[in-house]
Amino acid sequence: MEQVGLRALRAMDPETGHDLALKALNMGFGPKGGPVTSARLGTRIAGLDLPNPVGLAAGFDKNAVALEALAKTGFGFCEVGAATPRPQPGNPRPRLFRLSEDAAAINRLGFNNEGMEAIARRLACRTAGAIVGLNLGANRDSADRAEDFATVLRRCGPHVDFATVNVSSPNTEKLRDLQGKAALAGLLEGVTAVNESGVPIFLKIAPDLTNRELEDVAEVAGAAGVAAIIATNTTTGRDGLRSVHRGESGGLSGQPLFETSTRMLARLATLTELPLIGVGGVGSAEQAYAKIRAGASAVQLYTALVYGGISLAGRIARGLDALLVRDGFETVADAVGTGKRDWT
Repeated sequence: MEQVGLRALRAMDPETGHDLALKALNMGFGPKGGPVTSARLGTRIAGLDLPNPVGLAAGFDKNAVALEALAKTGFGFCEVGAATPRPQPGNPRPRLFRLSEDAAAINRLGFNNEGMEAIARRLACRTAGAIVGLNLGANRDSADRAEDFATVLRRCGPHVDFATVNVSSPNTEKLRDLQGKAALAGLLEGVTAVNESGVPIFLKIAPDLTNRELEDVAEVAGAAGVAAIIATNTTTGRDGLRSVHRGESGGLSGQPLFETSTRMLARLATLTELPLIGVGGVGSAEQAYAKIRAGASAVQLYTALVYGGISLAGRIARGLDALLVRDGFETVADAVGTGKRDWT
């Protein structure tokens, strides 16, 4: 049934198909067993006890409309958003493209969301138990984008388990400038100052940083008390793509990002002791395992769901469990970083 549904969704405009997928989840068309877990898969990161280390990346449920359904799909944790202080429509359509030949997607959505007030109300009503985080964003026309991140955290922080400072989207003009050393230090200081609920603060970075920029990020994140780094967001690179949509502007995600993001993850693991969350091209248990062995304590995925369906989360978690058994690891933590040299 899932495969039939996927074929139907892929026949639609990508954004329409995405909206329908969320509605289908809320109608009960999805896995219902809850998070996949075992003694090996249980993972602790930034003080959070995850049933498994396979998470849903931000962007799938921007407005926190499917929290209850997503909690049943097999994921160990979910991240919603990005949320901005005020609602914003994002960029003009079309702004989302499937690159089927490349098992990838390009988006230039532009932080489209219903705003922090609507999202906070939904987060406040969610059932306790599932680990849910919020991706913090800034309004496109904001005079002080750093303050926007703090504003969203102040409003939504009491209702989430972690919050992610997202300075790595390529679709909001000059947002990535906040990854510069001085700007990032100031931004994180402001966010930390309003974190009255004490939730762990994660930092999401771009895959297009130079080695020097990556060193600066690691230094600033450590000094600011960041709880974990998410590596990475989408890329502006286009190497090796075959799809007719390869020339579209925006951020590229999916399989073409796997090697680039994993190499950056491994380099980052040599620069910091902070926990890392690996994102970019995770579409199988083997790829999740590769990220973990490169230095990630957990992984996230999104684009792979377009091609593998929502049940992919559970399949990856179960496959990861089998790989840990095969290689004699008693826990995920035992495997973290054991293959780092393969990527550096």
